[in-house]
Amino acid sequence: MPQPPIRIAVAGARGRMGRQMIEAVETDRRLTLAACFHRSEVAGHGLVSRDEALAAADVVIDFTTPAASAALAQACAARGGPALVIGSTGFDAAELAAIAAASKAIAIVRAGSYSLGLNMLVGLVEQAASALGPDICDIEISEAHHRHKVDAPSGTALMLGEAAARGRRVELDAVARRGRDGVTGPRPQGEIGFAAMRGGGIVGEHSVSFCAEGEIVTLAHAAQDRSMFARGAIAAALWVAGRTPGEYDMRDVLGFDPRR
Repeated sequence: MPQPPIRIAVAGARGRMGRQMIEAVETDRRLTLAACFHRSEVAGHGLVSRDEALAAADVVIDFTTPAASAALAQACAARGGPALVIGSTGFDAAELAAIAAASKAIAIVRAGSYSLGLNMLVGLVEQAASALGPDICDIEISEAHHRHKVDAPSGTALMLGEAAARGRRVELDAVARRGRDGVTGPRPQGEIGFAAMRGGGIVGEHSVSFCAEGEIVTLAHAAQDRSMFARGAIAAALWVAGRTPGEYDMRDVLGFDPRR
């Protein structure tokens, strides 16, 4: 007997990714668009209140802001559901703690990127960082996004930095350099550097360079349109529906993480 479609609510429905998600959900027969909501708007023009949306959904897909995502996670947890797919980036420690606390009551997928190709790149970066130690290579991460992006480095760039740090068995915060200006002195061994560019309509470009004496290895990914993020978020929603509480990422969704 065929399974009923999973009921999806889209947060930030008037935003760029919100509109993309609505279109993607409406064209996927495995899903049904149960509700849309956006900021403080509570009704009209196809929108409902947040509480109405949560009551109608099995999974909420959320590409909004860090503060809104953390509050949404708390609201979902207080109700005991629905599950949540979070695509916001730029969280501070308090917001991450709120999401972690909410994941004790509901299943949450949170990722810096929902691109399949990018998540494969994360695995390659971790392997390369493990093989090319700080005595051999310096690591530099470069990213470029459209002029409207408000956080830097991007969540994806930080995800790549975390992968590189895992490969070297260090904490990223202990070795990250998020910008250089003026007379900075020689580069410390083991540093992981970040550079960010913002301009035009760039969807997302990321590269990780392993720089040794005499050679450079660069691993890169370029997003050409936002539909790939929507496809990844739908894969996450299909995977997380009915899942036991916990905080997951795209490695779990794609079966790349042997811990799950």
